[in-house]
Amino acid sequence: MQYEKSVDATLKAQGLEGDTKLALAIIYTETKGNAVDVMQSSESLNGNQNSISDEDKSIAQGVSNLCKVLEYAEDKKVDIWTGVQAYNFGQSYIDYVAKNGGKNNLELAEKYSRTVVAPSLGNTTNATYYHVTVDSLMNSGGKLYVNGGNMYYANEVKWHLMLLNLFNW
Repeated sequence: MQYEKSVDATLKAQGLEGDTKLALAIIYTETKGNAVDVMQSSESLNGNQNSISDEDKSIAQGVSNLCKVLEYAEDKKVDIWTGVQAYNFGQSYIDYVAKNGGKNNLELAEKYSRTVVAPSLGNTTNATYYHVTVDSLMNSGGKLYVNGGNMYYANEVKWHLMLLNLFNW
């Protein structure tokens, strides 16, 4: 995949190794490489969308944030997919899951999206929009909560990671 060398170099520069394929799956999930902020990581940097205008800076920030949430997930003794979901929802999702069974699942992600993320960003009416994937169609009629993040995020990353490994991209 086109960003593999940059992700590897960033991981090494931050004193980390591994998780390259996971970061690539996140890139594919976020933008499929079709945006300059390939990891959609500007929000974790400064709270603003699309404020990073350089792919390498996006990868550096995205990898840094990914490592941060994965380390926090490990510290809180929750599963890795909670950490991946927290890349989308924010680190506080890890605390939420730790208090509610310690393992990410769609029921927890949906409730957190509806009751925490969406209202915190102004959606107090449970307004939804279409996000059509097989998973979303089977579970919520293809809908996500406006300003609620993506409750299917961890599953989508998992699917993309499987494809990366299956096809050795």
